[in-house]
Amino acid sequence: ILIVLVVLLLVGGRKIPELMKGVGKGIRSFKEGMEENKNPKEPDNNVDKK
Repeated sequence: ILIVLVVLLLVGGRKIPELMKGVGKGIRSFKEGMEENKNPKEPDNNVDKK
């Protein structure tokens, strides 16, 4: 509850929907990235071997 109050004071009530939209997009992007790492579509054959 304390964290929510601090965020409300720092950001303001009108900006919270925009903030939550950005957080949601970030979480979605992170999950999609994790799924790509679990199931790579193509092996990366362009890795330089030294």
